[in-house]
Amino acid sequence: MLVQIAAAVLWTVGLACGSPSHGENEQSFGYDSGELDPSHWANEYKTCSGKYQSPIDIEENLVTKVNLPLLRFHNIDTLPTSTTITNNGHTVVLQLNYTAPVMISGGPLTPTYRFTQLHFHWGVNDSLGSEDLINNHSYPMELHMVFSNTDYDDEKIALTKNDGLVVLAMFFEITQEDNPVYSEIVNTLGQINMPDQTSNLLVGFTIRSMLPESTELYFTYKGSLTTPPCLEVVTWIDFKHPIQLSHNQVQAFRMLRSKHGQLTHNSRPVQELSGRPVWYNVGGFAALNTPTIQKNTAASFGLAISKIFMLLCCKLATLTLF
Repeated sequence: MLVQIAAAVLWTVGLACGSPSHGENEQSFGYDSGELDPSHWANEYKTCSGKYQSPIDIEENLVTKVNLPLLRFHNIDTLPTSTTITNNGHTVVLQLNYTAPVMISGGPLTPTYRFTQLHFHWGVNDSLGSEDLINNHSYPMELHMVFSNTDYDDEKIALTKNDGLVVLAMFFEITQEDNPVYSEIVNTLGQINMPDQTSNLLVGFTIRSMLPESTELYFTYKGSLTTPPCLEVVTWIDFKHPIQLSHNQVQAFRMLRSKHGQLTHNSRPVQELSGRPVWYNVGGFAALNTPTIQKNTAASFGLAISKIFMLLCCKLATLTLF
């Protein structure tokens, strides 16, 4: 188990500055039918059969609507000093190196979290590929930005805590035109076609450029890593509005290879919700909390109290779910 957790650290929090994660004792999991597919992960990684696993199907008619404080991003407009891109045999991982860290706080989060890496999940065609579903709808690709809790000095320790990680999830939909923000990434995929290959981006990109236009509208819930050992340490933030990519850009990811063949897909099937609350942030927190002259003081006071109560309930549930 300690070996599995150590392997998960390399996979989850940055792959040792972009270096390949594989070796003679590489993680034994895959996505094609067979002994390594997701239905068999729990045979070797018992935590993959946990109660609060990810991904899930988010049914909008079952979520609880909340109005959380704004997400606060730090240093997201700065270009990294260097960017490495790696085919680790399971996905494409990008490691961005900064002189000052990229951070996130606010929203449903009590601590501050530091950016560690981002990676992608995709499907065999444009009708499926995302891990989380919205109303049983799958998008062709999903981007995960991984952040580690700064309350813990060691990122390995964060992987043992139920508030250890935050993952920002962004969905993609197909459009005719290429998305220029992703052009350098897609154009570099040919240099990392085989597993364990790494290259560098000459220009790179800012974190802001990878985010959707609106970061106010999102779903959030407590869950797990979507790859073994599936540790239940993640606060998920799934942005509602998708980002656009062309078919050719998504198709380029499907041409990569793993150690078991072509990496046409790498998405874990949805898991049981198991009674977990899923919240939908409706946005507009800043407007709702701007001081205004109220004609009905009593009604305004009651509305303010109800908002505070809703926020406290959401925070409390986040802290005590596990």
